[in-house]
Amino acid sequence: MKCAVCGAQLRPTSSDLPFKIGVRAIVILRALPVLQCEGCTRYLIEDPVFARVEEILDRVGDDVELEVIRFAA
Repeated sequence: MKCAVCGAQLRPTSSDLPFKIGVRAIVILRALPVLQCEGCTRYLIEDPVFARVEEILDRVGDDVELEVIRFAA
């Protein structure tokens, strides 16, 4: 697959990414599988992975300010 920004190749890898939910909460998902561009470092989260991300984020409590969660498919 090619990057929509620069046209370079996207390669599968894993990364730790932050997600802001609500007003104050930040959740960092560790070892999240992404497709990373070799040219411009943009990344793409594939649909099945993002669906799982949404499930994980929906379970985060309202009182959380910062939480680190290891991603598991």
